[in-house]
Amino acid sequence: MLFRVHSAAVFGIKACPVFVEVDLSFGDKLSLMTVGLPDAAVRESGQRVKSALRNCGFALPKQHITINLAPADLRKEGSAFDLPMAVGILGATGCVRGRDFSSFLFMGELSLDGAVRPVKGALPVAAMARERGLRHLVVPEENASEAAVVENVQVFPVRNLLEVADLLNGKTPVQPIKVDHNRIFKESVGYAVDFREVRGQYQARRALEVAAAGGHNIVLIGPPGSGKTMLARRLPTILPPMNFDEAIETTKIHSVAGVLSGKTGLIAARPFRAPHHTISDAGLIGGGVLPRPGEVSLAHNGVLFLDELPEFQRRVLDVLRQPLEDGEVTIARASMSPTFPARFMLAAAMNPCPCGHFGSPLHPCSCTPPLVQRYLGRISGPLLDRIDLHIQVPAVPYKELAVETPAEDSAAIRERVLNARRIQEERLKEFGVSSNALMTSAALRRFCRLDAESEKKMENAVSRLGFSARAYDRILRVSRTMADLEKCERIDARHIAEAIQYRALDGAYWGRNGHNAGGGTGKNGFERR
Repeated sequence: MLFRVHSAAVFGIKACPVFVEVDLSFGDKLSLMTVGLPDAAVRESGQRVKSALRNCGFALPKQHITINLAPADLRKEGSAFDLPMAVGILGATGCVRGRDFSSFLFMGELSLDGAVRPVKGALPVAAMARERGLRHLVVPEENASEAAVVENVQVFPVRNLLEVADLLNGKTPVQPIKVDHNRIFKESVGYAVDFREVRGQYQARRALEVAAAGGHNIVLIGPPGSGKTMLARRLPTILPPMNFDEAIETTKIHSVAGVLSGKTGLIAARPFRAPHHTISDAGLIGGGVLPRPGEVSLAHNGVLFLDELPEFQRRVLDVLRQPLEDGEVTIARASMSPTFPARFMLAAAMNPCPCGHFGSPLHPCSCTPPLVQRYLGRISGPLLDRIDLHIQVPAVPYKELAVETPAEDSAAIRERVLNARRIQEERLKEFGVSSNALMTSAALRRFCRLDAESEKKMENAVSRLGFSARAYDRILRVSRTMADLEKCERIDARHIAEAIQYRALDGAYWGRNGHNAGGGTGKNGFERR
């Protein structure tokens, strides 16, 4: 007897339909063979399925069982085919027959006692099921919340194979799960940190507000203990809330990576990823034999924070250049080339030298000029060009630390950021982008025109500091964001001057204007800038 059920395979963040076909043929003993380009985990499914069926009290016939995973030219990976294979065998043997299976899709791993274990990629599978008109989805209980985020699909959470059989025979009290999207978004608003806790650092606070308003990348440079990490960790508290489409796309990535946590099933708060500096390039960008998203994709629609930036390997940092420009990562393999979204804000923090006190008037620097040059040289010029704002974060004076009056809170800053983002969305909607950091060249020419005074300031800065064409464009984008924060129609000289100031560290530390980080005649052989 031939029986067929629906399942799916996940590639990148997309799911492809897979038909699990089960055929029983005469034989003198029970045997099981899986075909259809399965990997090792899928081939082992046969042993798990047989044990699970026996331990749940189902009698298996002494026949040859052939399981085909169609289409046969698509490689099948992972353990999510255990449940559909078991359901196919139950259907072929007549153990389940109470429902029409044509609108059901199954996924889940089986333990030897018949328990249904969670798998990766339930959300992309649910989205594919809706597109294909499959209105009933049977998944492990732990995956039900994320799958139920997709509307117009009934998601049945199951704990073991007996519940699945009862469900299909119409004997089960299992009900489809429902998710309240509005409740999830309301509960995700709160943060454990706030800008009101920050003392001093007014220039850094201003720069972070500009970065959040325009979606710009930012690096904070200063001595140890000046508050760089504390400031960066508060950046998500002033970002605009995610909309539903952004939340779905972000959740898909976390679902495929197997790092989705919590019972809500939907990531409604912008992610903040802070990988350690020992991370490999595959861990940062994604990869593996079976390609999985890396930290740049897990930070999609959120913030990727790289603390102690020069401590990362240079080749690891250089792989950031493509996702910073394109907003996506393609991982090429012989059998597949999945593409993962990677549109994030880059926030980085670093010391100006290995000891952290280069340029400080309070602490002498113990580093030699070549040591400082090697330290800063780990950050390549092309990567630095892609960071819009370079902010110096000095040590906080005692008088500012001792102030008891709380600083401006995140809610007040976020309100200004939201107003600026609304202006940008309205202005840029015809170009298909929503923030100034993503402006195309055509949008840049139309909305970033300069008056005579601004042109002169820009010309002097480019010739004096040696800015590249990319840096020139990014200065224009940042100045446009500053104008939006002030609700100005045009960019004026004040905005250009401030945006140029945020690139001045190119010359102070990386020698863009003819100086070296270790040159000069200050204390310990350093020029104080």
